[in-house]
Amino acid sequence: MHITAGIYVNDWEGGLIQDIDAWLEKLAPEDPSYLHHRTGEDNGDAHLKRILINHQVTVPVTAGKLDLGPWEQIFYAEFDGQRRKRVILKALGI
Repeated sequence: MHITAGIYVNDWEGGLIQDIDAWLEKLAPEDPSYLHHRTGEDNGDAHLKRILINHQVTVPVTAGKLDLGPWEQIFYAEFDGQRRKRVILKALGI
């Protein structure tokens, strides 16, 4: 992960994905007036979108396999272009 990416679990349906994108853009639009841009960066909206989506998910594993619902998928969202990333998996439980 990096600071302007997020991960979430939801339904893989084209209209819903477009709705999520529109919702994020409404709540955190591209806007040159973000104070963060004073640092020379121009990705203030990407940071805000990451806060809305979050950076981690908890998913069930049963008998060694992901135990998601029939329509659930894990989504990785990039809000500021492609960057190097790493994936960390942590297993907790009995």
